Amino acid sequence: MTSTSTASAPAFAAGTRTVLITGTSSGIGLAAAVAAAGAGWRVIATMRDTSRAEALLTAAAAAGVELEVRTLDVTDPASVAACLAGLDRLDAVVNNAGSGHVGTLEQEEVAEVRAVMEVNFFGVLHVTKAALPLLREAGGRVVTVTSVGGVVGQPFNEAYCAAKFAAEGFMESLAPVAASVGVGVCVVEPGAVASEFVANVGVAEDAVAQAGPYGKALEAYLARTRSAFAGAQTPAEVGAQIAELLSMPELPFRVQTSEVARAFTALKLADQDGSAVQALTGSWVA
Repeated sequence: MTSTSTASAPAFAAGTRTVLITGTSSGIGLAAAVAAAGAGWRVIATMRDTSRAEALLTAAAAAGVELEVRTLDVTDPASVAACLAGLDRLDAVVNNAGSGHVGTLEQEEVAEVRAVMEVNFFGVLHVTKAALPLLREAGGRVVTVTSVGGVVGQPFNEAYCAAKFAAEGFMESLAPVAASVGVGVCVVEPGAVASEFVANVGVAEDAVAQAGPYGKALEAYLARTRSAFAGAQTPAEVGAQIAELLSMPELPFRVQTSEVARAFTALKLADQDGSAVQALTGSWVA
């Protein structure tokens, strides 16, 4: 188990299926990388800062698997190109890298919203665009981790949900076109997941006091969120489901990772697994 910044990659047999996973330093990405490696995939585990790879490498060692760590900043097309350079095979991409954000429009800069879009939306596009030629050659698939927040807009998550809505809309539109050249496309919608992602959304201790006229609403939202995360899924549960999707014979377009997520999105999605929309739009390009 090595990082490309410090040593050569592990050796894999010719023809081994290869998956590139973004955002693997913690949480869902870390769990998915270990699970995929355990399922026999050559895993290229990427992260913006490979000095944060210790948790991933420790988990991989505990599971008795090997993987390759590469530097990848999804917001930088040059970094994406460098990461994919030299790959002669790519069977799957898991777009997992993302950043949370809590705030409301009146009280934040538009630049903050743009930053959320850069990671959660344009980052997905950069990686997918660069990977598609190799995925076409392999008949591979694109798995993008969105969120139930990509289906249902949520208070104080305006920028985050907008980015996840955008990623879902883009992938839903891309899916029939990609299918016409042999590439599968899927979105994964977790609900609450107990991971460092939650700790990194940037809610200050005095956020309610600083929220002015929005203070009571923010206080109520944060109380509800704390309650929701008390019963959160583990990253390992979601990571295992992502690893299964890599090899699933029939890839659904939309996957919720828990009964809670299915019930929540069902409020909005009558076509819960995406098959009706895909059948319709797929007929437009058949």
